[in-house]
Amino acid sequence: MEADDVRRAWEANADAWTRHSRAGYDIYRDALNTPAFLAALPTVKDLKGLDIGCGEGSNTRQVARLGANMHAIDIAPTFIRHAEEAEQTEPLGITYRTGDAVSLPFEDDTFDFATAFMSLMDVPNQRAALSEACRVLRPGAFLQFSILHPCFVSPYRKTLKDEHGRRVAIQNAGYFDNIDGRIDAFWFETLPDELRQQDGPFRVPRFHRTLSQWVEMITMAGLTIEQFVEPCASLELASKEPVVADTRIAPMSLIVRVKKPM
Repeated sequence: MEADDVRRAWEANADAWTRHSRAGYDIYRDALNTPAFLAALPTVKDLKGLDIGCGEGSNTRQVARLGANMHAIDIAPTFIRHAEEAEQTEPLGITYRTGDAVSLPFEDDTFDFATAFMSLMDVPNQRAALSEACRVLRPGAFLQFSILHPCFVSPYRKTLKDEHGRRVAIQNAGYFDNIDGRIDAFWFETLPDELRQQDGPFRVPRFHRTLSQWVEMITMAGLTIEQFVEPCASLELASKEPVVADTRIAPMSLIVRVKKPM
């Protein structure tokens, strides 16, 4: 699958994804993944940052509120349009532009840090995307990104429930399958039936890589690993938002922070 195919897929998802996520149906993002990401993020106040694969801009805006001077790109023009509309409504000084992670429209050594919230896993050539991120970072700068956990969200994953509906186990298979562009169809789990009938499922191209492949791609890009974080819902959060209770069995996402050597 080529970049144009990925662009068309995400462009087709962008309007519904924006409406549903902004309405609060992306529970994994809002309740667990983004808070864990921000908790792991070093101080970014007064730093120049780039958000790669920004979508409709929600997470970019969270980082900007920490005091960073943010730029952001996404491959889908409709996502950028929605992000710019939010910026016009509540200006945070963010500059958005349409762009591809494997060909970033910026000069070498431009940014003090970069983020990528659950986006690099959707890039066909992830090694090229990591190399591009390294190129636009200044020496000593960092990239922090999150992806579906390679070990626990393999090409086949199923959550098992007991007779009371409690999530008790995860089935995984196909870990070593090199998936390149398989279309996965899904809704946000809490989306009401009327919205499912109105919009249909998201159709997202999948590019699964093993953990060892990710480590190899990171090091081949010239980056060094600083930290792994595996978000796990607290008992309180799992009780309040049962959708994320499966992360107490095995993590759904992996947060990685890497650094460009001096």
